[in-house]
Amino acid sequence: MGLATCYQGTLFSMIMSRVSENFTQEYYNNPIKMLVRTSGSAVQGVDAYTVTIEVSMGFPFGFAMVGLPDSAVRESKERIASAIRQSGLQWPRHRIVINMAPADVRKEGAAFDLPLAIGVLASSEQVKPDLLGQYVIMGELSLDGTLQPFKGALPMAIQARKENYRGIILPASNAAEAAIVNNLEVIPVGTLTEAVDFLNGKRAIEPVTCDTRHIFALAQYQDDIDFKDVKGQESAKRALEVSAAGGHNILMIGSPGSGKTMLAKRLPTILPPFTLAESLESTKIHSVAGKLGADASLLARRPFRAPHHTTSDVALVGGGMFPQPGEASLAHNGVLFMDELAEFKRGVLEVLRQPLEDRMITVSRARMSVDFPANFMLVASMNPCPCGFYTHPDKPCLCGPDAVRRYLARISGPLLDRIDIHLEVTPVKFDALVGRPQGETSAQVRARVVQARERQHKRFAAHPAIHSNAMMPAHLVREFCKVDRAGQDLLQKAMDILGFSARAFDRILKVSRTIADLHDEDLIHPNFVAEAIQYRNLDRANWAGPISA
Repeated sequence: MGLATCYQGTLFSMIMSRVSENFTQEYYNNPIKMLVRTSGSAVQGVDAYTVTIEVSMGFPFGFAMVGLPDSAVRESKERIASAIRQSGLQWPRHRIVINMAPADVRKEGAAFDLPLAIGVLASSEQVKPDLLGQYVIMGELSLDGTLQPFKGALPMAIQARKENYRGIILPASNAAEAAIVNNLEVIPVGTLTEAVDFLNGKRAIEPVTCDTRHIFALAQYQDDIDFKDVKGQESAKRALEVSAAGGHNILMIGSPGSGKTMLAKRLPTILPPFTLAESLESTKIHSVAGKLGADASLLARRPFRAPHHTTSDVALVGGGMFPQPGEASLAHNGVLFMDELAEFKRGVLEVLRQPLEDRMITVSRARMSVDFPANFMLVASMNPCPCGFYTHPDKPCLCGPDAVRRYLARISGPLLDRIDIHLEVTPVKFDALVGRPQGETSAQVRARVVQARERQHKRFAAHPAIHSNAMMPAHLVREFCKVDRAGQDLLQKAMDILGFSARAFDRILKVSRTIADLHDEDLIHPNFVAEAIQYRNLDRANWAGPISA
């Protein structure tokens, strides 16, 4: 019995060996039925790069995908096979080998479904290869062959135009976003069948076009809120005007209900209008993060991001296994509002120190290092103490001086130094709420802010990377922040009495320069310095009361 079993096993091995030899000989005699190339795109940071997809088909059966695909890309085989069959096309009965180049960069996401499916169909001669080299193709496939939207269509379209492709084929829901890019055919398709018919010349699809400047101009001033809604708070509104005019970070400290959040939400309405270049920069970041929404195209108003105080450091500055932009980058060219600043975790706040200085966030991983733009205005608000009523004119505070100090100590000195304006916000009296006439509109305040920014634009004409007074490095502060003799004496006394740090000294000079710009003055006068000094409230000695024994 043992001999018979051994003989059967040997016979089976001989047969399988002979079959394998025949398969191998057939494969090497006719290794490739057809080799085709399609073009896709991938995003790294906020920029895209082209991915060349090579598909070869031969003998025997099987499927292999190389080029560092992640699990979502590897799983595409099942989606592609189902979509092809549901679309009335044939899944090839041959061995399929797919290479995604560059092979040393990891590919991620389901958006490669459509170019992979087109490559398989072209390799099996179901799609004509004539147009494949002229279009970048991207889109996620459902099992029935319909296409789903994906993230990052705008930077992909920009890269396609840069590399002189004729156009880009993508899901119809991404078309408005990609159509922002001029001189590029944006072909919207809803199903795999439509994409195949277009490439085979059986279906004519009109490219989506977009009058970028017209859309941009229409949406710029469509604000639902206005500065005139704020009753009283004249000093706070003045501080926000100075902040907007120079791009300065601001911290508002006051009791609950004093209007800090209401003021912060209206700051974008007095900022200078978006330029088209700034709009494209911000739109790219929102596109990569998937925050544009269905059928969205161009951001026409400055972003306002308000993360909750329970947010993590990765959510705030970006990161992850495949780095994605965080809230700080989503606020690029706009406002990052951090309400209840003292309630954020200390580690979360400390990660803001580098982007507040460099206007850039660098996320480093073992295989890559990604830079995300983060040129935002930080607007923060907080209570002055745990109970919230330390500075309230009527309600008593239940916290002792030490409790107030401990609460304020949650914000580190280095972070406070990077905030140019510290502002006390006091509650508005009843008479101011009901009897005061309507204040200035956002348009009126914005006109003064724009005028001040125009002065700064001329001042920094030889420094294209600097757009506002807040961005001045130390050597330019010495050059452009000229203070008269009386102003220097005042500043020296403030430094001696209040103990400002060197960084706080530079911040005072920058804010003074902005106040002078609002008054159309070249020289910084003592009254401008005095106003800037009063915006450093938290630097004042014993602001929270004397230290207990």
